Amino acid sequence: MAGESDTTDGLEFANPRPGCNINLSRLRERVKEYIDKHHYDSALFWADKLVTLSNGYVEDVYWYAQTLYHTGQYHRAAHCILNRKLHKDHICCRYLAAKCHFECHEYQEALSIVDFTDNPLMPINRRMSFANQSIIEPDVLPLSSKSMESSINVLRGRIYEAMDNRTLAMECFREALRQDVYCYEAFDLLVNHHMLTAQEEHELIDSLPFNAQCPADEVELVRSLYENRLKKYDKPDVAKLPDCLEVLSDNLDVIVNVAERHYYNCNFRECYKITTKILNSDPYNSTCLPLHIAVMVELKKTNGLFYLAHKLVDLYPNKPVSWFAVGCYYLLLDNKDPARRYLSKATTLERTYGPAWLAFGHSFAKGNEHDQAMAAYFTAAQLMKGCHLPALYIGLEYGLTNNPKLAEKFFRQALSIANRDPFVLHEMGVIAFQNSEWDSAEGFFKDALQMIQNLKGQTNLTEKWEPLLNNLGHTCRKLKKYSEALEYHQQALTLEPQSPSTYSAIGYVYALQGNNFRAVDYFHKALSIRRDDAFSTTMLSNLIESLMTDLSPGDDLEDSPVFPAPKGEGLRKFSLEDDSKESNLPPPPIMRLTSRLDESSATELSGLESSSLMIEEVEMGDCD
Repeated sequence: MAGESDTTDGLEFANPRPGCNINLSRLRERVKEYIDKHHYDSALFWADKLVTLSNGYVEDVYWYAQTLYHTGQYHRAAHCILNRKLHKDHICCRYLAAKCHFECHEYQEALSIVDFTDNPLMPINRRMSFANQSIIEPDVLPLSSKSMESSINVLRGRIYEAMDNRTLAMECFREALRQDVYCYEAFDLLVNHHMLTAQEEHELIDSLPFNAQCPADEVELVRSLYENRLKKYDKPDVAKLPDCLEVLSDNLDVIVNVAERHYYNCNFRECYKITTKILNSDPYNSTCLPLHIAVMVELKKTNGLFYLAHKLVDLYPNKPVSWFAVGCYYLLLDNKDPARRYLSKATTLERTYGPAWLAFGHSFAKGNEHDQAMAAYFTAAQLMKGCHLPALYIGLEYGLTNNPKLAEKFFRQALSIANRDPFVLHEMGVIAFQNSEWDSAEGFFKDALQMIQNLKGQTNLTEKWEPLLNNLGHTCRKLKKYSEALEYHQQALTLEPQSPSTYSAIGYVYALQGNNFRAVDYFHKALSIRRDDAFSTTMLSNLIESLMTDLSPGDDLEDSPVFPAPKGEGLRKFSLEDDSKESNLPPPPIMRLTSRLDESSATELSGLESSSLMIEEVEMGDCD
C-alpha cells in the first residue's frame, strides 16, 4: 500500500502532491470521524490514501499507524513509524511504535524504542494533541508534552512489570502519576498490583502535586477519590464516605469502595447486599466482580457462585476473573483438583492477578499439601510486595508444620507491613501461646480485640471473631483469670451458639473453679453437638466419678444409709491448681484465624486482595 511504500527518511512534507486538488483537511476529519465511530477499516482505507496525497505528512502517517493499531496490525504500524524514523523526533510516534511492540509481547524492542534519546522530544505539530485528538493552541503544548511523558512512563512501567522488574515498574508508575495526577491508570496499577505498602501509598498521595496540576475546585475531589481507593485490609475502619465525596454517593465505583470496607470489617452480609445492588445495575462491573465472588465464598452461596461463574466464562473467557470464579466455586465444594486447574488458568491469563495466586495456595493448604501451598504463597509474595497477606499465609503453613520459629518470622514480616491488622495480631498471639508466653499472648489478643471494638457504628462483633474471643478465654485461664475466661467464652458462645469447643472450654473453666455441676452441664452440651469429642468425654467421666465420691445417695432423706468412703486416694478432683500441672488429658482446642478453607468455613479470595482471612479451628498440641 502507498503508506508502506513511502521510504522517505523522516522528512515532513506539508504540501500536497502536485496536481492534487482534494481538500486534505476534510479528508483528515473524515478519518478521525471513522475512528470515533469504530469503523477502523474505513479509517484505514482513507488514512492510507491521505499519506500518499500529502507526500507522507507526519500527522497523516501517525493517523495511518493509529488505524493499523486499531485493526490489530501491530507490526505494520510499528514499521510504518520506524521506517520513516519518526520515533526519533516525535514523542507520539515513539509511544505508538513502542505500544505496538508491547502488544506483540516484544518487550525488549518496546523498551529500546521508549528509551531512545537521540534527539530532544517534540510534539508532532502545533495542531495536534495526543491526549484528546483535537486542534490545540501553541501555549498549551508544554502541558501536552508533559502528559505524553506520563503516558510514556506508564508504558515503560508496564514493560518492566512484564519483564518481572517490579521495582523499576513501580518507579515508572510513581513518576507517571507525579507528571499527571489525573493518570488513574498509573495509580490503579500501583494499588491493584500491591506494589506499595499502605504507608507508602499514603506517602505517595501526600507527594502528588494536586495544587499545581488541578483547578482549585477539583483538588479535594481528586485527592479524596484516590484516598478512597487505598488499601482497606491493613486495619478495620469505618465504612463511610468522606464529606467531599457525598456528591458521588451514587457512583458505582465509590459504592464498591464502601462495600470493600464492609468486607474487610467482616460485615459480609452488608457487603453482599451492596455488591448485589451494584451488579443489578451494572452486571459485569469489573471492579465489583472479584469482591462479589469473595463475599459469596464467605457466605457459602454456591448456587449464586455457580451461575455467575458460568455467565462470566461464556461472556469473558479471556478474563482471569472468570476462571477465578470457577476455581472459587470448586474450592467451596472441596473439589480441589478442578479448583487448582481453573485457578492456575486464571494466573496464566494474568500473571499478576493476586487473588488467584492466593486462592491457588489455599487449594493446596486445604488438602494439607503445605509445600505446594507455600510455593504458591511465595509467588504471590513476589508479585504483591506491598501486601502482607502472602507473608501471613506462609507463616500459617509453617505453624501447621510445627515450625513456630519460621512462622513467627513471617508473622512479624506481615506485622511490619500491616501492624494494625487484627488477624496478624491474633496469629502473633497464637505463637506466643504455643511458646507458653501467656502475658504476651494476652496482649496480642487484646490488641486485636481492641482494634475491632474501636470501630464506630459497629456495636456487635460478627461470628468471624469467635475464635479470637475463645483464645482470649484460654489465655486468661492460663493466667488464672477464671472470671475473665468465662466472660470471653460466653461472648464467643453468643457469636457461635453451636460450637462444641466453646462449651468444652466453659466446662473446663468451671471444673477448675470447683463448680463440677456446671462443668458437667456444659460437657453434656458439648457432647450433644459432637459426640466424638475425646476431651469432653474424658472430662465428663472424671467429673461424674468425682461427684459420686462427694455425694451419698439420699442425703436429703431422714433415714439415709451411710456408705464408707473408698479406700486409697480416690478419684482425681479438680482444683484451682490443676491447670498449671501436667495432665494426660487432651486440652480444649485453641482457635485460629487463618486463610484456610475447611468444611465449616471459606476463605477470602480477592489483587487483595485481595484479601481477607478466614477462621479455622486447629488443635494446638498439649497446651494445658
